[in-house]
Amino acid sequence: MEFVFGEKEEKLRAEVRSFLVSYLKGREEGGAGLGSRTEDDFEFAKGFNTELGKRGWIAPAWPKEYGGLGASIYEQMVFNEEFGYYGAPDTGTRGFGVGMIGPTIIIHGNEEQKKRYLPRITSGEDIWCQGYSEPGAGSDLASLTTRAQRDGDEYVINGQKIWTSGGHRANQMFCLVRTDPDAPKHRGISFLLIDDIKNTPGLSIRPLINMANRHHFNETFFEDVRVPARNLLGEENRGWYVGMTLLDFERSGIGGTASQKRTLEKLTQTLKDGPAWKREKYRTKLADFVVSNNVGRFLGYRIGYMQASGMVPNYEASVVKIYQSELGQRIYNFGVNMLGLAGQFVPEEPMAPLGGDMPESYITAVPSSIYSGSNEIQRNIIATRGLGLPRG
Repeated sequence: MEFVFGEKEEKLRAEVRSFLVSYLKGREEGGAGLGSRTEDDFEFAKGFNTELGKRGWIAPAWPKEYGGLGASIYEQMVFNEEFGYYGAPDTGTRGFGVGMIGPTIIIHGNEEQKKRYLPRITSGEDIWCQGYSEPGAGSDLASLTTRAQRDGDEYVINGQKIWTSGGHRANQMFCLVRTDPDAPKHRGISFLLIDDIKNTPGLSIRPLINMANRHHFNETFFEDVRVPARNLLGEENRGWYVGMTLLDFERSGIGGTASQKRTLEKLTQTLKDGPAWKREKYRTKLADFVVSNNVGRFLGYRIGYMQASGMVPNYEASVVKIYQSELGQRIYNFGVNMLGLAGQFVPEEPMAPLGGDMPESYITAVPSSIYSGSNEIQRNIIATRGLGLPRG
């Protein structure tokens, strides 16, 4: 059995797919995200988002008054699937801007903040990054210690953030800071928007090179960084709840399974073109991954169905996060081994099979079960909120 969308959604899918095939023209592979391999990749991604902005496709599910199309949840899922399958490049505009901070501003921002920030997201002008994790407060985010003290019409920030994805190319940051150090750890936190971070005195961003030898992460230092008080999102000392609203968005993971579907198709073609002994050895396991990836896709559809029905996914999103992150790790591990010794060739090697995508994807998939809430935390959520088990 195959689930299909309605006629309206499939017409949109055909339009989006036609645009992607025409615009990307073979640039679907590599450099698609915040870890773009070269500056040329990044500039291409900026131009791509600008073109999406002209079409109103950067934030299609947003209300029209905020620059979106007022698209349905199912239409948004179509965009996510096609973008994931074709490796649509991003700079942080769609991932952090549209998927996270934009909806949070729509819910918690005042009118001045909405007018100031939302149009620059839907046009592709602003590139956002996230100031959440700290060296001693990653999964236990509420233990953060970066301090912001009120000084007249400004907040003065001191502290450090880590794993700032794309921070070296962003111009905007949303940040959780502690404004009341005497309050319980989930209280006394505020949510600040920091403008023009490359030119903000006292704010420095230093690179962290990941296992794939890519500059994706950064560590960020604040030394008496001054931020206007008007950049407070929501109420002072209530930022934890604003931040948790942010984490409620973009949880279906449908783009991930679409991307993995394309990977499995490439591995299938490679196996077809290979020797008989290799087909005999790997075809059953490959078929198993295709089935497993379809399960992940349907789990993502479940999230979309719940959202379209007015429900708020909770432990269901944790199921998706665990399943898809760990499945991705297994798929890329399989791909590297199926390709043999040549499966170790990185993208810079001209002879690398499949453009060197397998080893790089395998390495970058390792932390997927840690970031965005470690899978151990997600299992606790499923246990307590889904199965009703006691905390222990």
